[in-house]
Amino acid sequence: MTLVFIVNSILLGIGLAMDAFSVSMADGMNEPGMKRRKIMGIAGCFAFFQFLMPLIGWLCVHTVAAYFTAFQKFIPWIALILLLYIGGKMLFEGIRGVESGEEEGMTRLGKRELIVQGIATSIDALSVGFTIAEYNAVLAFVASLIIAVVTYVICYAGVRLGRRFGTLLQGRASILGGVILIGIGVEILIRGV
Repeated sequence: MTLVFIVNSILLGIGLAMDAFSVSMADGMNEPGMKRRKIMGIAGCFAFFQFLMPLIGWLCVHTVAAYFTAFQKFIPWIALILLLYIGGKMLFEGIRGVESGEEEGMTRLGKRELIVQGIATSIDALSVGFTIAEYNAVLAFVASLIIAVVTYVICYAGVRLGRRFGTLLQGRASILGGVILIGIGVEILIRGV
């Protein structure tokens, strides 16, 4: 492990964490009263999937690369569908809450939705397995671990920042969060196609 390896892994982590940052910010806006433990859980979920996906990609390169190459063209579509589902649900429930006169108009993020978000924002990290294919297993593991730590820090900051905006936006935060998630899904599709 060299300084270049560590810096490259950190930069890779920053690049991969941007979608997760935006989604975690939307999660924070959706639930401004969120406790610190849940904030850590959200950041941890995104970090876990950002850790896991490059390792799965690396493993695919070293085992079933032909199958993974065929699957790669579907990755943007899968991310879009997952983010449309979560974002649409937030948007619908936010609009319903505002129309019914509820002050909050917000939904709480459940474990299932969080896992879907974690997969959707990290599925493009599967292709990172190709970029780290020349690493041995230990270096691939360390690179994925560095990516996870960077993602955790960025997503923790994203949720906290989103909470601050969510408090300012009150009941409209769920609507904005849903729109953001849908926008991220469309952006992933456009970038990937």
